[in-house]
Amino acid sequence: MLIIDRFEGDWAIIEDGNKTFNLPRKLLPKGAREGDVILIRVTVDRRATAVREDRVRGLAADLFRD
Repeated sequence: MLIIDRFEGDWAIIEDGNKTFNLPRKLLPKGAREGDVILIRVTVDRRATAVREDRVRGLAADLFRD
């Protein structure tokens, strides 16, 4: 269970059992408060990944061009 422990500036301190981690406050829903239980869902942006890979390939090609 992930719980918002507190806010420190632009960061939310999230409690996960005996551990804590920082999460940018802007990623939380508006109105989230200390003590709220949150759910986090992570997805992969395949389109952005493909664009990034193409860009890196292009940079590598330019770097190693004869």
